[in-house]
Formats: sequence, C-alpha cells, structure tokens
Amino acid sequence: MQDQTQIFGLRAIIEAINANKTIDKVFLQKGLKGELFSELETLLNRNAINKSYVPVEKLNRLTTKNHQGAVAQISPIAFHNMEELIANVMESGKTPLFLLLDQLSDVRNFGAIIRTAECTGVDGIIIQKKGGAPVNGDTIKTSAGAVFKIPICKVDHIKDAVFYMQASGIKVVAATEKTQYILYDVSFKEPCAIIMGSEARGINPSTLKVVDAKAKLPLMGDIESLNVSVACGVFLYEVLRQRL
Repeated sequence: MQDQTQIFGLRAIIEAINANKTIDKVFLQKGLKGELFSELETLLNRNAINKSYVPVEKLNRLTTKNHQGAVAQISPIAFHNMEELIANVMESGKTPLFLLLDQLSDVRNFGAIIRTAECTGVDGIIIQKKGGAPVNGDTIKTSAGAVFKIPICKVDHIKDAVFYMQASGIKVVAATEKTQYILYDVSFKEPCAIIMGSEARGINPSTLKVVDAKAKLPLMGDIESLNVSVACGVFLYEVLRQRL
C-alpha cells in the first residue's frame, strides 16, 4: 500500500502536480540545487503543497529507488470541497454532524477516528492542509476502508472552517479540558461540528477563542487525558445517543 502512495524523482513529481494529483507532502533533499529542483520548489509554493527539507538518509529510508532528492506522498483519495459538502448536507434535510481535526499527527489515530466517524454517521471530516497526518496506507488500514466512505476536506486553517460553519448555522463544539463543562452538559441535537485537537498540544488557542461551546470528558483516574481517537469516539457516541 505504501508504494501506491509514493512518487519519487523530480520530473515525476512535477508531472504529478501538473496532472492535478492530490499530493499530501513532498520531502526534498537539503541543499539540493539545479533547474529542475527550482522548478519543483516553485510549483510546490504556487500550489501550497506541504514540503519538508530532509537529509538524504531520510529519502533513502522512504524509497530504495533513484529519488533524485525528492519523494512525494500522494493521497489515495480525492478531497472534497468543504463549502459544497456543507451545502449538500444542509439541503439533505438531516441534522448535520461534522468533525474537525486540528493537526492530528499520528496516522493510526487518524485512521481510527475516520472509522468511528463513519460508524456514527459523521457527514464529513475537515483537516488542515499543513501540519497533520497524511492519508496513507496506514490510515487506510486502520480506518478499515472507511476513508473511502466518508468525505474528507482540506482547509488552509481550521479556524476558517469554524467561521464558515458558524455562518452556515452549525454549532462548533471544542473537545478540550480547558472548561468547566463536561460532555453531557452540551446539547448536540442541532446541527453541530466537533473539534478534536492534536495529540501533543490539543486545539490551537486562537481556535478555542472562537468556538460556540467547550466540553471535556469526566476522568476518574490519575492520567489526565485519553487517547484522542478514544476521546473522539466518546464524543461522537454521545451525539448519537442524544439524537436517537
């Protein structure tokens, strides 16, 4: 599966971008120069494609092929347009439920969340273009194929998605311990979206300031937090419980 989500070589990656392939991230060899390399850099910047400059050893670990100093991770899925998705769901007559993931970094957590989201009737998942886990072979495997069944959208910043959802009449609820309200105090019966934060730092503080509600899980043990995919599952099933 991993080989199907990789392209290597400068010219091959340039052609993939020009052919509108969905590219998650490109790894470029530190210090590399040349006309073709500059052309690729320009294309990456113009298309706002996530890139990272790495030592050649990292590229050699990613592929044993002749990579010429560049390896791209391509997405096995086509991403949806968020505005169109929200409009379609709102017009469908059902009560919308969206999930926003603020730069989750672990592909297995991402895959597990997608699987739970599909099982709980989430209408779409919104992720940020930069800084989050890619949709790759591990994501597909952990999601048990759910990645092909649920629309996923990419936005420049999660806060942009929050504002758009609020303007569309969707209540945005942040899953965060920085609140006095527990999950069971919040109503999820109206159109809503839940934001889950990254494993390391949670939800971006600037995003937390603009949400409609915050909620935390009651924790009875000494450990102060749950794994993000487990926490997400608890939130989604509470939405389901309230709506059934």
